[in-house]
Amino acid sequence: MALANPWTRVNYEPNSWGGELGGPRESPELGFQSFPAADEGPKVRARSETFADHYSQARQFYISQTPIEQEHIIASFAFELSKVERPDIRSRMVAHLLNVNEDLAATVAKQLRLEPMPKPAVPARAPRTDLKALRSLSIVLNGPTSFEGRKLGVFVSDGVDAVLLKALQRALDEEGASLEIVAPKIGGVEASDGSWIEAHQTIQGGPSVLYDAVAIMLADEAALQMIDDSSARDFVSDALAHSKFIGYVESALPLLKASLGERDLDEGFVGIRSGRDATRFVESCRALRLWKRKTPVTE
Repeated sequence: MALANPWTRVNYEPNSWGGELGGPRESPELGFQSFPAADEGPKVRARSETFADHYSQARQFYISQTPIEQEHIIASFAFELSKVERPDIRSRMVAHLLNVNEDLAATVAKQLRLEPMPKPAVPARAPRTDLKALRSLSIVLNGPTSFEGRKLGVFVSDGVDAVLLKALQRALDEEGASLEIVAPKIGGVEASDGSWIEAHQTIQGGPSVLYDAVAIMLADEAALQMIDDSSARDFVSDALAHSKFIGYVESALPLLKASLGERDLDEGFVGIRSGRDATRFVESCRALRLWKRKTPVTE
């Protein structure tokens, strides 16, 4: 049993380094020594019969999830099994899922277009159906209560409202979160008050998947120009698809509408017109995701 993490060039022996760089060496005096205990009786390998139950734990875990978490589990099964080339193997896996949860198996089978529905796999031990859902098994039900330690990506341009940007920075500082500037060019932008704001990422190299939430704070002319930029549209549409909260200024609406198509702005879009709005947006971000949002990814 290792009691320390070796920091030297090698952590095994024998080796040719020698000395201190050679790391720890065997010590007959201080090293492990077996105790010569006298044992009697037969030596056997015995396991509890419950080791043969391969489904009850999975069943309890699944029923403990929120609907959106169950959707993600179903989508994951459907994705992975879609990579399986042999239909009989896909069918056999769904047969096992039937012993976990019938709704889970039926929905996965529907997404795989698996017909006919297989019979449940014969279990080595009948799974238990009396186990209750546990709140402690859900990530969503035990999520964070603040945006602390998270990162907001703010897409800005020349002419960005300096007052609103500073207000947003203050709100994030008070929350314990960080802000990263995304700009059309890595050299940065000139704010409305003439100050220069250095960029951390370009819009081509700083997609919204890097951030826990995003804000679009483009000036009027830039918002119109960015409509034709696929990276700018993806910055918005990817955040939407991943159910993230999106802050925006009024001048950014043309880009939002171009990115969303016929979709309307939902409650996950928070307008930023004042310092109070900036604080309200950061408070909204504490939920991390707007799970009720239905997107092409989850529909």
